[in-house]
Amino acid sequence: MRPEATINDEHLTSTHESIEVGIVIERREIENPWQDYVFSPIAVIVGARPMASTDGWRELRRDDNWVHFHAGTLSLDLHAGETEGYRKNLTEDQPVVYVVLSPGEEIEEPEVMPFLVTVCPYEAESYTEDTEQIVEGVVMPPEIVGWVLDFIDRHHVDVVFKKRKKKAYDPRKGSIRQSPGKEPRQ
Repeated sequence: MRPEATINDEHLTSTHESIEVGIVIERREIENPWQDYVFSPIAVIVGARPMASTDGWRELRRDDNWVHFHAGTLSLDLHAGETEGYRKNLTEDQPVVYVVLSPGEEIEEPEVMPFLVTVCPYEAESYTEDTEQIVEGVVMPPEIVGWVLDFIDRHHVDVVFKKRKKKAYDPRKGSIRQSPGKEPRQ
């Protein structure tokens, strides 16, 4: 079953599709003198009701040391130019949806806020450079797996690998030039 998708152009020619997913965050108590809780994304909900990251979180369930919240609803976007990353994700033992959480900056905001969801590991990796952001993968629901596979089938184009020719540095010109295969004259 394919999730309801918002498609920007005609279904078969669109290079971008998106669906809304709810972000489930776990707040777990920890024993640490500087921090009471640790937050981590644990799931996405396909077809979750719209909810801004700045709205009050909705409690889903709790135990003695943790609480699960629906912390916001974000758009999961697919782009034709990123199908290689989607394919890489789907070849893993457990495909994931990457969730990026950013720290809340205002007093009235939660400590962390859902910022982005993606199924492209390369896009997710680019957010790991900021040490304040939390980037974690959660299990990709089967309906998202089917949707991503369908999108790849319609849009993926293999790019032929071309080996680059080695270029030599010419100090007289101050630039890189094509090496003719000989040693430079002294």
